[in-house]
Order: sequence, then C-alpha cells, then structure tokens
Amino acid sequence: MWTAARVRTLIGRKFHISYSVSGVTRLLHRMGYSVQMPVRPAAERDEDAIAAWREVTWQEVKPSGRRPARSSASRTKRA
Repeated sequence: MWTAARVRTLIGRKFHISYSVSGVTRLLHRMGYSVQMPVRPAAERDEDAIAAWREVTWQEVKPSGRRPARSSASRTKRA
C-alpha cells in the first residue's frame, strides 16, 4: 500500500523536489486521488501474532491516558 510518506520519498528521488507529507496529501487530492483501503486483508496476516502483540507489547508502550498538567511557556512570574 502506498502512503503519502512513500509518495513524498518517490517525488524527492525522481524530481528532486521536497514536499511535506501533508503537502503530498493535498497534491494527490487535487489530482483526484483518494484514500484507498484494501478489499481483503493481506494473505500474510497472522491474527494470533497480532493478538499477542496487543496483549503484551501494546500494554507496555501505549500512552497512560493521563495528560500532563498545563503549564505556561512564559518565563515571567505569576502575579
């Protein structure tokens, strides 16, 4: 599956032009391309490995759900 990042890399290599990922996305939309989803899952997809990853690895790396407290970027003291 092609992603905007892959298309960005291809454009850079082929035409020596630098675009941002969001710029490539807008460019592709202007050209009439839309987001494409595969009709069926990949043949190599291993549901057992995916389930095991979700149970073990994802639990270790997922965000805690708590957001950091808001702070000011200003260096001045509060009044």
